[in-house]
Amino acid sequence: MFVDLVPDDLWERVAPLLPPAPERRHRHPGRLRVSDRAALAGILYVQRTGVAWRDVPAQAVGCSGVTAWRRLRDWTEVGVGPRLHTALLTELRRVDLLDLDDCVVDGSHVRALKRGDHVGPSPVDRARPGSKHHVIVDRCGTPLAVTLTGGNRHDVTQLLPLLDAIPPIRGLRGRPRRRPRRLFADRGYDFDKYRRVLWKRGIKPMIARRGVAHGSGLGKVRWVVERAFAWLHQFKRLRTRYERRADLHQGLLDLACSIICLRRLRTSV
Repeated sequence: MFVDLVPDDLWERVAPLLPPAPERRHRHPGRLRVSDRAALAGILYVQRTGVAWRDVPAQAVGCSGVTAWRRLRDWTEVGVGPRLHTALLTELRRVDLLDLDDCVVDGSHVRALKRGDHVGPSPVDRARPGSKHHVIVDRCGTPLAVTLTGGNRHDVTQLLPLLDAIPPIRGLRGRPRRRPRRLFADRGYDFDKYRRVLWKRGIKPMIARRGVAHGSGLGKVRWVVERAFAWLHQFKRLRTRYERRADLHQGLLDLACSIICLRRLRTSV
């Protein structure tokens, strides 16, 4: 049943963030509302298996795919995903499992089978419609922020939006952390304009130079972001974009980042 799809430790963190259920009408109340935990199970089932929403086995999961989609829409509109991700990042920092001094940024193409927002001709897929996942991770590969753009957007255009998307991470005494001390990136981010902006923000840019021989040595640091993309794309619904609405795909991305953070917490326990 759906309880197996939603572990207790995940549900304990999600439940306080969900909006209250609407009150039932006294006259003609209709069918009972599906529980939020069952709806979350339906969302996780689609996210992990990649099946269409209409193909969710309602009897096994406890929720129809249409209901799960509607609940994802409602929760995305009120910002449940980013708040859950921020809460888990705070827990990681509290137990000293978050290293914000060194961060790595990169982007990854995914094919978009349907038109919609943030879809563009992918330069690495024969100009087929595609999107890009942009992610910034800490030194251990924990995703701090993720954004979605069209497949034709250059990686460097999301450098500053990613830095701005890092939430204020508490967990220790003092001011919450929002920026790294050093930022590592590949040659796609080699623009002096952005280097100057990073220096002004107090961030040391560690970006590979274009036009020089390979062997910059950044690979021993940057591999963690490639592993983070592998973690994200283990969720089959994120390997290929099916959602027309960009906010719903972004909601699935935020949920995947939260699950990755929760796995890190489990290793500490």
